[in-house]
Amino acid sequence: MAVPATRPALPTDPLPGGAKWLRTARDAAAGRLAAMGLPQPRDEYWKFTRPDSLTQADVPAAALFDPREAPVFGEVDRIRLVFVDGVFAPDQSDDPAGENLEIARLAEIAETDIHWAAGLFGRLEADGHSPVARPLAALNTARASDGVAIRATGPVAKPVSLIYLHKSETSDAILHHLVKVEDGASLTLLENGPAAARFNKCMEVELGDGAAFNHVRAQGRDHERRAVTHAFARLGQGASYKSFTLTANGRLTRNEQVITLAGAGATAHVAGAALGDGAFHQDDTVFVHHAAPDCESRQVFKKVLRNGATGVFQGKILVDSVAQRTDGYQIAQALLLDGDSQFLVKPELEIYADDVKCSHGSTSGGVDVDARFYLMSRGIPRAEAEDLLVLSFLAEAIAEIEDATLAAEIHSRLAAWLERHRSGRR
Repeated sequence: MAVPATRPALPTDPLPGGAKWLRTARDAAAGRLAAMGLPQPRDEYWKFTRPDSLTQADVPAAALFDPREAPVFGEVDRIRLVFVDGVFAPDQSDDPAGENLEIARLAEIAETDIHWAAGLFGRLEADGHSPVARPLAALNTARASDGVAIRATGPVAKPVSLIYLHKSETSDAILHHLVKVEDGASLTLLENGPAAARFNKCMEVELGDGAAFNHVRAQGRDHERRAVTHAFARLGQGASYKSFTLTANGRLTRNEQVITLAGAGATAHVAGAALGDGAFHQDDTVFVHHAAPDCESRQVFKKVLRNGATGVFQGKILVDSVAQRTDGYQIAQALLLDGDSQFLVKPELEIYADDVKCSHGSTSGGVDVDARFYLMSRGIPRAEAEDLLVLSFLAEAIAEIEDATLAAEIHSRLAAWLERHRSGRR
């Protein structure tokens, strides 16, 4: 008889302190985690991605990596907030003040009895466990002691840029961010950097009626880093949520997004491009809940894999009976540049409304040899021709970035990655 697998032990050290509202939220999250237990490989939504290195007590060491290139978004006029191994670095950060903008550290508001964050911290994360448990998000809410609370009360001119620096080979960072975009307000949030040897980040985003949130992140190039990230979003009437993630390198990365379109006419676009070479495992797990009529969602994920790299996509669209005239689109595709890499995919539709337009699709395969031959016949060397086809393959995901300058930045990073790997550099 097979012996049932035992779940890894939960942390036993005391939770961080704070004001009553924060202690209450942390205690509730710890209770959820105790009921769920940490994830294990037999769990349905972890069968493609082993969680061991994300849950073990000892942090797997990750060698520091110097990319020797200009930082991502370095030319963008932005408000920079820097974290080093999960700890805010005020001496490296900009003044967070801005028109229509409020920013505070979680560590600073932890002792404050009254703050708008009290109504958001842990709430969307708690709601996000139905129908699928997300224990590492509950772990984050229970134990994160730093992060930022960002509130936009009107149009915010400059992007807010969260920069994560990795300085210790065994750092174990947990950050929890809160974003509230009030009715009619707009905000662009940028993220970049490897963060730590092991990184657990949770972000809760609440959008008011007519609010707009644009999110672009580039996950750091450190080859041995491990990360799990969660974004929980709730959209009001006519709100717009757009998120794009570039993942290049990293031993293990799992990005989860849970989005609820709660107001009529809301729009959610979630996209990603992943580039992996060798010991690379990248997992996008997305759940979009249509809970109101006349809403639109798009999921566009593209992965380019070589030398045994693995890409995972698990995406679900749930349409409630009240969500008539839903428009839901989901596509996940992989370009396998050799016979050793693999793409594991699980697309799902669950529809209870009868007036909807929903579709999903997934493909994987190699470079189009006819297209490559055409380019080579025009004098383009084979390797460069393949790079052009890879960039063309990724273009649909990059097109989801609303800001043309940010889209061009991501495109240049992708092209640079391909050129480095073509020439044997990493």
